Amino acid sequence: MKILTSIAASLALALPVYGQSAAEPVVVELYTSQGCSSCPPADALLHELAARKDVLPLALHVDYWDYIGWKDQFAKPSHAKRQKGYAHAGGRRMIYTPQMIIMGQDDVVGADAMKVADAIGKHQSQPRPVSLSVERNGEDLVIRLQPRVQMGDARLLVQLVRYTPERIVTITRGELAGKTLSYANVVEDWQISAEWDGAGDLELSVPVPGSRPAAVLVQEAPFGRIIAAARAE
Repeated sequence: MKILTSIAASLALALPVYGQSAAEPVVVELYTSQGCSSCPPADALLHELAARKDVLPLALHVDYWDYIGWKDQFAKPSHAKRQKGYAHAGGRRMIYTPQMIIMGQDDVVGADAMKVADAIGKHQSQPRPVSLSVERNGEDLVIRLQPRVQMGDARLLVQLVRYTPERIVTITRGELAGKTLSYANVVEDWQISAEWDGAGDLELSVPVPGSRPAAVLVQEAPFGRIIAAARAE
């Protein structure tokens, strides 16, 4: 599907939305592919979101378009598996690119700037049930979690994501042959660091070698809502 993003909508999306702390960003996952001809507008929109502190955009490249003629250099089978997990949890029978999942809940066409803005705004107005802080300590990341409300019988996944702020690729085959494209916040690694029941405070330390940015996401298992997120850049 080809979606045209208006300049006005893009500019509006780049403006800060008040009511949510930049320390508690809204997570936007973009499922995209270098073999998808309709993905570049969504990739460009993710660059705009990456300029904001109140949004945590992440590009998860999928491999199921590789057969068209170009193998996506950033694609991982685990990304498609995560996308399928969201589809199953949401009762959807298909997956597609470009797709954005906002806070593990809202399914939006990745180039529809107005719907993306609406979804981000909705989640910015919702209070977070847990407090999350992260702090680098040398080659480790100290993660601290504290419930703000009674969590009940929760099963929460504390996830560590490593990503590269920008990667540029010249595509020589497939639907986008001849184009040089820039991709923002390309996910390189996604790991579950701990499971938490939300019943009391949690503190843990996880290794974060190298200089790549990291983010921590707390999500209802296995593909439910994201209830907290923080950057460690």
